[in-house]
Amino acid sequence: MSDLPRKAVTRTAKLAALPLGFAGRVTWGLGKRIGGKSAEIVARELQQRTAEQLFRVLGELKGGAMKFGQALSVFESALPEEIAGPYRAALTRLQEAAPPMPTRTVHAALAERLGEDWRELFLSFEDKPSAAASIGQVHRAVWHDGRDVAVKVQYPGAGEALLSDLAQLSRFSRLLGPLVPGMDIKPLISELRDRVSEELDYELEAQAQREHAAEFAGDPSVLVPDVVHQSDQVLVTEWIDGIPLADVISGGTAEERDRAGQLLAHFLFSGPARTGLLHADPHPGNFRLLPDDDGAGWRLGVLDFGTVDRLQGGLPDTIGECLRMTLEGDADGVYGLLCEEGFVKKTIDLDPDAVLEYLLPIIEPAEVDEFTFTRSWIRTQAARIADVRSPAHQLGKQLNLPPAYLLIHRVTLSTIGVLCQLNATVRLRAELEEWLPGFLAEEAEEAEGA
Repeated sequence: MSDLPRKAVTRTAKLAALPLGFAGRVTWGLGKRIGGKSAEIVARELQQRTAEQLFRVLGELKGGAMKFGQALSVFESALPEEIAGPYRAALTRLQEAAPPMPTRTVHAALAERLGEDWRELFLSFEDKPSAAASIGQVHRAVWHDGRDVAVKVQYPGAGEALLSDLAQLSRFSRLLGPLVPGMDIKPLISELRDRVSEELDYELEAQAQREHAAEFAGDPSVLVPDVVHQSDQVLVTEWIDGIPLADVISGGTAEERDRAGQLLAHFLFSGPARTGLLHADPHPGNFRLLPDDDGAGWRLGVLDFGTVDRLQGGLPDTIGECLRMTLEGDADGVYGLLCEEGFVKKTIDLDPDAVLEYLLPIIEPAEVDEFTFTRSWIRTQAARIADVRSPAHQLGKQLNLPPAYLLIHRVTLSTIGVLCQLNATVRLRAELEEWLPGFLAEEAEEAEGA
C-alpha cells in the first residue's frame, strides 16, 4: 500500500464512494430479485458486499474514517442478527488491523522523530507492524535496556486526514445512521472531531498512561503498561502479551468471556475514581486478557490512552444519584435531577412517570446482583428507542445530552456494546456500589447530613 492518502481530493473521492456504492448495490439487489433470487438471499449478499466495502475504504484510509469505523464497531451487537452477521467480521477487523504503512515510511518517521541514529535505541525492531489503528501503527521491539516494548508511530499527515475524513463522514451521517438503530450518528462524528487534537498529542497520551500505570501498579485485576519513551509522534511503552478481546469475543470460553466482562466493568468504573481520568476509547482492540501474577486467573491489559475524559473526583455524583433514584422508583426525584443538570431543557415539560418508564429498561443490569449482557437484550433496547411509533422514541428525542456528559455517555454505551458482544455475565451492581459516587443510599444520607 502507498503512504497514508493525504490529498483531500483523493480521500474525499474514496469516502464519496461509500454512499454511491450503497445506492449501486441496492439497484444490483433489485435486479437480482427480479431475476428470481429470494429477498433474504439478496439481502445477505447485499450486506456482505456493503460490509466488505466499508472495511476496505475505512481501513485503507485510516485517519478519521477508520476511527469512525472503530467507534461504530462496538455497537454492532445492537443490530438485528440478519444484518449483524455480515457486518460483524468486517467491523471487528477494524478493531485490530488495517493495511500497514510501508517500512520506508516507518523508518523515515523514526529517523525524523528519534534522530538518524534511532536504531541505537533498540536491541531489535520488527519492521512488520503488530497492529495498525486509526492514526498510527504499533511495532514490537526490544529497548536498549532489554525490555520488550511497543513502538507506536503516527502516520504522516494523520491530523489532516482525521479532520478531512470526519468532515466528509458528517455529510453522510443520515446514510450511515441505519447501521446502528436508535443512534444518532452525527453527534458521534462531531464528538470524535472534538477529540482529534488530543489523540494526535502523544505527550498528553503519555501523561495519561503514566498516571494509570502508576495507580494500577501491582493491581491484581488490571495491568497498564508503563511509558518508556515519548517524543513527537512516537510513543514507546512496555509490551504486554495476552488474548485480544476481539478473540475472546469470537472464540473465548464462557469463563473467559465472563471474566473479561467483569474486568472491563471494573476498569470502567474504578478508573475515574482512582485517577480522575476516563479511558474514552473502549473498543476491543484496546484490551487484552492475560494471566494474573499467580497464573490462577485472569486480568485485563489496557492499551491506548490517546483519548481520555478528565474528571476531577471521578464520575459525576449525578449519575449515581439518578441511577439510585430510578431503581427506587422516585420519578419526581429523577425528573428534578435531570432538569437541574440540563438533560431536560427548560422549554420542555415532560411527564416524570414517563421518563422513569423510559429509563427503567436501560438500567436493568443494575437492578440485580448478576446480569448477563446479550445481543438480544441490547437489540431490544435499540429497537424500543428506534421505533418512531413508540413513546420511548418520542421521549428520547426530547431529552438533551449536556456537553459535560457526552463522552461519558458514549463510553458507557460502547462498554455495554462490548459486554453484549462478550455475552458476559457480570456483577455490575457490585462495581457501581464500590465506585460510583451517589449510588448508595447511605452515601446520599451522609452527604445531606454534612
